[in-house]
Amino acid sequence: MAKQTTTLHGVFMEVMGLGVLLSGVSGVGKSELALELLTRGHRLIADDAPIFSRLAEDVVEGVCPPPLHDFLEVRGLGVINVRAMYGDGAITDRAVLQLVVHLQWMRDDELVNLDRLRASKDDVRVLGVAVPRILLPVAAGRELAVLAEAAVRSHMLAVGGYDAAEDFTRRQQRYMS
Repeated sequence: MAKQTTTLHGVFMEVMGLGVLLSGVSGVGKSELALELLTRGHRLIADDAPIFSRLAEDVVEGVCPPPLHDFLEVRGLGVINVRAMYGDGAITDRAVLQLVVHLQWMRDDELVNLDRLRASKDDVRVLGVAVPRILLPVAAGRELAVLAEAAVRSHMLAVGGYDAAEDFTRRQQRYMS
């Protein structure tokens, strides 16, 4: 059986040990977010066109195409060599895709209408494997790196069985009783 592969648009990073694809339309700020995450100690795998392969029934791994190794294109700065700027520790060769953080422009009136207790999340299929996806609204003044790290931490807690919204709701119900 031939190995299934696909190339996706986005920046693939290792954030807190998890393979995280930053996705969104061109110009939404994926590379800028990646650069900020790099300065916070996270690692780049691939910018723009990571290649994903299905390794097992529920495992998809991402790597960087050889011509793009070490490089990140940032509007206004051009192409930067992440390894040269931040050292070998800022790059890793591969990771299992565990989360997609999808950046989406939102106006203030759209932000107001988001569910305030639960993240906007669903699953996206990559090579037939369901991968959790969290919508990260992009708007002026939002600290995307902090929000992306919080999204990853929240996902890690959810995988471990913890749901903050349920915990919060139960606590409020006990208080009102």
